Amino acid sequence: MNFYELFLLPYESYEPYQIILEAVAAVFGLLSVYFSIKKHIWVYPTGIISTALYVYILFKFGLLGDMMINFYYTVMSIYGWILWAKSSEDQVHVEVSWTEKKEWIFASVLFFLSLILVTMVYYYKPFIDNHFSMSNVTLGLDHLDWANWLDVFTTAVFLVGMWLMAKRKIENWIFWIIGDFICIPMMIYKGLGITSVQYLVFTGMAIMGYFEWKKNKNTINL
Repeated sequence: MNFYELFLLPYESYEPYQIILEAVAAVFGLLSVYFSIKKHIWVYPTGIISTALYVYILFKFGLLGDMMINFYYTVMSIYGWILWAKSSEDQVHVEVSWTEKKEWIFASVLFFLSLILVTMVYYYKPFIDNHFSMSNVTLGLDHLDWANWLDVFTTAVFLVGMWLMAKRKIENWIFWIIGDFICIPMMIYKGLGITSVQYLVFTGMAIMGYFEWKKNKNTINL
């Protein structure tokens, strides 16, 4: 497949407002990652705009796992905004630290619970798509393609990454790097070319973020 078929052809069938929404969500998503690298509290208001828009976009394109995680992002952004504001002397920048053993245990629980929850959502997807009616509906996981299974996995990865970021833990960037990289082909497959480019940039920015936070780490527990 050439560039046109991968990135431009799918948009011929989209409504103009859908393209605009995806572009706006991608721009604010990039701004959010930039502010996160800088440990600036504006990571949250910009992130809320992006994730709220992606809740709608991903629902329309059948990526229920990523839709749920973006809803979770929106809620966690409010939580993280409050935490960062309380932990910042100038109400703008924050200190960061390494993840402790008990936090890794909690993160592991979050990861596996997310895998189970999103798999269950996909199990009931035919029921959801049929407007919550069981008429002529067969439940199961046979309808899932490889992108759906990647969606299940990346949802769990991103959930942990978001929680670690709210706790201002350096390792949060490792989860963003893994999840962002996996999302590149998944979004191309689903016809979301703008979003796939966003995830490509996200991957590079997440690598930068990891080294930036690591370089400026503060070893005092917050």
